This record gives sequence, structure tokens and C-alpha cells, in this order.
Amino acid sequence: MKNNMKWILQASLGLILTGSGLSLAIDAGITKFQGGDWFFYGTGALIIFNAGLCLVIDAARFK
Repeated sequence: MKNNMKWILQASLGLILTGSGLSLAIDAGITKFQGGDWFFYGTGALIIFNAGLCLVIDAARFK
């Protein structure tokens, strides 16, 4: 697979994960203020967000 295609795929996946993780973290915050169980949901959201950031940053090596 060409480096350009690897870059596009990895950067796209990273951006999707970053956006999803951020959305889930906001939802976990809303759940916290409503008095629901939020800790594991929020922790998972932060893991997804950080994984997305790592993929985006790592994609630069294929550019």
C-alpha cells in the first residue's frame, strides 16, 4: 500500500475516533450532572479520544 493511502486512512480513522471520543466525553459529562453512572463511560470516552489523537499524530510519518 502506498504511503499516501496509509496516511489518508490512518488520519481519517484518527479524526473519526477523536470526534467520537470528544462527543462521548461530553455525553458522559452531561450524564454526571444528571446524577447517572458516568465514570466508566467517561473513561472509555477519554481512551477513544486519546487513541484518535495518537493515530492522527502518527499519520504524519506517512505524509
